[in-house]
Amino acid sequence: MPEPIRIEIYSRPGCHLCEDAKAVIEQFRESYPIVMNVIDIESSAELEHRYGVDIPVVFINGDEAYRHRVDRAELERNLKALWNK
Repeated sequence: MPEPIRIEIYSRPGCHLCEDAKAVIEQFRESYPIVMNVIDIESSAELEHRYGVDIPVVFINGDEAYRHRVDRAELERNLKALWNK
């Protein structure tokens, strides 16, 4: 059986696009073994400098997959491909 799919979301409190991205990902948590971690960029000066207002940034298994918006259909294809490896 494949490893769980690790998803990291670089975010900040009050970011509506970040909340939208989380909501899209949440739709797939029952279908795929997703381990999601939300990282608050305000917790680190380096992350704040790197991402600033360019959020959310979503990484899947360590690879950057999305910035600003998560496309539901594309995410589903990506998750399916990872899970069926």
